[in-house]
Amino acid sequence: MLRTHSSAELTEWMGYEKISGPFGPERMDGLFAMLCATVSNTARGKGRKATPKDFLPQWDRGPKEAMDWQDMLAAVKAMNRRLGGQDLTEGGGDGDARRVARQYRDQHR
Repeated sequence: MLRTHSSAELTEWMGYEKISGPFGPERMDGLFAMLCATVSNTARGKGRKATPKDFLPQWDRGPKEAMDWQDMLAAVKAMNRRLGGQDLTEGGGDGDARRVARQYRDQHR
């Protein structure tokens, strides 16, 4: 992008986005949330009205703190099991996470 646009132009676009709202997918999320709230409120009886925030997706709800490598390895193994994959590490799913990480490190030196 920097090949075709100067830093000054990118800064101007960033300022414009702050004034006019987001471009692309984020803007579409907001527009569809407004539409969903409108449709929901037309079909709803008396009581609490829906707001666009009720329909706005919350992306990236991952862990707030950084995971250590043992937790990452455990998460990957759990996803692998759920997807029906095979654990090809030495000892299968029973292997010590430290040993597996050490073997990986030694193989990729």
